[in-house]
Amino acid sequence: MLAAVSAAVVVTLSKVGVKNIESSVAFAIQSVLIVGVAWGVVAWQGHLGQVAEIDRRTWLFLVAAGIITCASSLFSFQALKLGQASQTSSFDKISLVFSIVLAAVFLKEKITWQVWLGAALMGGGALLIAFTKAPK
Repeated sequence: MLAAVSAAVVVTLSKVGVKNIESSVAFAIQSVLIVGVAWGVVAWQGHLGQVAEIDRRTWLFLVAAGIITCASSLFSFQALKLGQASQTSSFDKISLVFSIVLAAVFLKEKITWQVWLGAALMGGGALLIAFTKAPK
């Protein structure tokens, strides 16, 4: 729940932040802060030594995920720049549906009918919000 509330606050603050600057600049500023905080937490927890222990395959997956994370954030910032936060952020929530499909296909996770139904409802709700005409 804390992650969800934090994400909602981030969308709101980012929408204000991209108002007068290019979305990629806003993303770059946030990225520097994320890197600093992330490595600060790793150091504070005493896990810096684990970096040397990471195998090649793990590096490959983490780097690929990092590249996709950057692309996702750039797309999200551009969407925030162009549209209303309440509508553009709903597109990001459709990722839940894609995550479930990818988990079933690639990770061989067993997905129950309740999860499929919930994903369909959330995806439908996100699309409904995203494509609702803005009030004039």
